[in-house]
Amino acid sequence: MCWLVVAVPLPLTSTTGFFETLSYDVELGYNACETDTQSIWSASMADSSELESISPLDGRYRRDVVQLEAYCSEAALFRYRVQVEIEYLIFLTRTRNAGFAGKLEAQQQAQLRELYRNFSSADAQAIADWDRRVNHDVKAVEYWLRERLDALGLGNWKEAVHFALTSEDVNNLAYALMAREARDRVLLPALQQLIARLRELSWGEAETAMLARTHGQAATPTTMGKELAVFRARLQRATADLAAIALTGKLNGATGTYAAHVAALPEIDWLTFSRGFVRTLSLEPVLLTTQIEPHDTLAALCDALKRTNTIVIDLAQDCWRYISDGYLVQAAQAGEVGSSTMPHKVNPIDFENGEGNLGLANALLEHFSSKLPVSRLQRDLTDSTVLRNLGVAFGYSLLAYQRVLKGLGKVRVDRERLRTDLVAHPEVLAEAVQTILRRERYAEPYEALKRLTRGQALTMADLERFVDTLDVSDDVKAELRRLQPEHYIGLAAKLARLE
Repeated sequence: MCWLVVAVPLPLTSTTGFFETLSYDVELGYNACETDTQSIWSASMADSSELESISPLDGRYRRDVVQLEAYCSEAALFRYRVQVEIEYLIFLTRTRNAGFAGKLEAQQQAQLRELYRNFSSADAQAIADWDRRVNHDVKAVEYWLRERLDALGLGNWKEAVHFALTSEDVNNLAYALMAREARDRVLLPALQQLIARLRELSWGEAETAMLARTHGQAATPTTMGKELAVFRARLQRATADLAAIALTGKLNGATGTYAAHVAALPEIDWLTFSRGFVRTLSLEPVLLTTQIEPHDTLAALCDALKRTNTIVIDLAQDCWRYISDGYLVQAAQAGEVGSSTMPHKVNPIDFENGEGNLGLANALLEHFSSKLPVSRLQRDLTDSTVLRNLGVAFGYSLLAYQRVLKGLGKVRVDRERLRTDLVAHPEVLAEAVQTILRRERYAEPYEALKRLTRGQALTMADLERFVDTLDVSDDVKAELRRLQPEHYIGLAAKLARLE
């Protein structure tokens, strides 16, 4: 038997004051540590670093996702639990008919709130030490809080900590806070940066005519700006939907009946209490549950994030194709290598990286939204281990947004290449010609243009000869001759600038 020390990265800055690392001992049920390979590895990798992380999010890509550590790390989860426990204690002491708890003065409430507002890595480690002793992470928070109350001279309130609660009362609220703040403070700002870059490109290239392709074939021209504006508009709608999801929470005891609450303090209106407390956390209260909050709104958030990610995948794939066609040109970065054997290559790695990581994120998000709302009878524990991976899906999403944004920052439009490709396909004017002829009530114009153009290598000269054969007025013939592929873009430029 051996022990593996796992380094859990903590936030490096700002709101929580976390730093360094948090270590856990995880018992392994096999003799891996007795092998020579394990001994050699342990000796050579004695100093912890990103190179030893199992997950690339904590290793190779850690710098890209470090923002999420303040919200999605194990230490952050401890902090959210401490926040819920303290706010519950304060709320309880301010409730009529809960006299056993006693009133807390404003200064005492402020002292308690400082415990989560200035939560440190030392605090997280102390809770982890309790967790190792009692093998229960929520109970560990309670025991740690009892110690802190003694240290603050508030020992008289120790028995009001975690009063009548089940662990899920704390956990569901903690995870809701985690998901909401990670969404609002990290994911949505990253998406807004992507939208802003798309807006910049769509306005700048609003009039840059481009051959469109439907089914991979030459089609009615568009502009590069209009096509990028489509993604901008889609992401604006998707992020609005994502931001609008109001997460729910519950506080109602071991099987959702308030049984312990009512047994101890029957004079309190516990339904009103529950509603009021959950709303103090800016969450929507749910009163009818089993032991666990049903996770329906969390599943909705995962679905909304997955839909958002799918739009970014579509964007990444289109940009990849535009690079392949030479429509977008990537700026070569000094010192970078595109291929280990082909020196000329500048690969679209940012778009490929983004696409791949969004696929990973969506696989997890799909599992979350289908798994989390399902729990056997009054509860099973399968949601617990799944919820711990929310930050992983958020991390892969954030990493992908940054990679796609980086890719968009390195490209420029080759306008001459777009024009050359467009004028080489005069057959795209067949739509315009047959539509004008319909206006003139010309007999079966679609069929006439089909015979001329379908599967044919058409030239502008061919089209002009066809126009000469038409039984229409000279004014209409002149109108048809003025058609040019590079000007046949309809309202694309105006659409590109729509907000």
